[in-house]
Amino acid sequence: MQQVQTVPALHDALRPWRTRGESIVFVPTMGNLHDGHLALVKRARKLGAMVVVSLFVNPLQFGEGDDFAGYPRTLQQDYALLEGLAEVVFTPAVTDIYGRSIDISTRVEVPGISDILCGAYRPGHFVGVTTVVAKLFNIVKPDIAVFGEKDFQQLFILRAMVADLAFPIVLEGVATVREPDGLAMSSRNQYLNARERRLAPKLYQTLLEVKERYLQRSATRIELEQQAEFKLKQYGFVPDYVSIRNARDLTTDLTVDSPCVILAAAHLGKARLIDNIPVAL
Repeated sequence: MQQVQTVPALHDALRPWRTRGESIVFVPTMGNLHDGHLALVKRARKLGAMVVVSLFVNPLQFGEGDDFAGYPRTLQQDYALLEGLAEVVFTPAVTDIYGRSIDISTRVEVPGISDILCGAYRPGHFVGVTTVVAKLFNIVKPDIAVFGEKDFQQLFILRAMVADLAFPIVLEGVATVREPDGLAMSSRNQYLNARERRLAPKLYQTLLEVKERYLQRSATRIELEQQAEFKLKQYGFVPDYVSIRNARDLTTDLTVDSPCVILAAAHLGKARLIDNIPVAL
C-alpha cells in the first residue's frame, strides 16, 4: 500500500495501473475510519483491482459552529485499517486541494437540493462537499467512486453533480452500516457520552415506526413527521427535522406509488446524528 501526500505523487502511483487499463475505484473519506468506511472500501475492492482512498478533512464543508479543528484525525490508525484493502492512500494538504487560498477557490454547487433538509440547517455545507468531491474526481480520475447511503441527500446531490458536469464516473452506493442496536455508524458517535449512546438508537427506531405507520396510511405525512419529532424530543434529542420525501427528487410530492425515503437529523449532546430508511411500496 502506497501512502502519498501530493497530487504529482498520486499521479505517479496511478500511472502504471492506468497504463494497463485497470479500473480505478475511489473512496473519498475524511479519515477517522470505522467499519462503515471499511464496508465502502471492501465494496470498492470487489469493483476493481486498484482502490484509492483519500483521507482529507475538508474545511470548506464545516460551517459556523462546526468543530473543524476538533474533528478526529487518526492517520496512523487509518493506515493500519486500510492495509491490504487499498493500493493507494492519498492524504493531501489543504493547499494541495484549494491552491493558494480557500477563500477564492472555485465553488461547485447543485442548486435547490443543496439548500433543503440538512442544507437548510448547515448553510454552505453541500457546496463544500460538491466542491471537494469535484476536485478529487479531477485529481484521481476514477472509473468508479463509492459512497455510503447513510447520507442519502449527499449521495443524491453527488449523483446530480456527476450527471450535470458529465463526469465519466459511476457512483456506487453502499447500504448504511449499523451497530447491533441499530445506530448508524458515524465518526460523530464518539461524541456521545454513555447515557447518550444508550439513547442514540432511538433515532433509527423512530424512523422504523414512521415507516410502519406510513405504509399503514394511518396518518398524513405532516402528522407523521410532527409526531416523530415530538417523540424524539421526549427521548432527549433536539431534532432538526424528520421528513418523508420522494426518493426520485427529494420533494414532498408523494403519490400512492412513489418510492420514498424517510430522513432525519437530530442533535444529541454534542453529536448531530443523521439517518434515513427507504420505503418500499
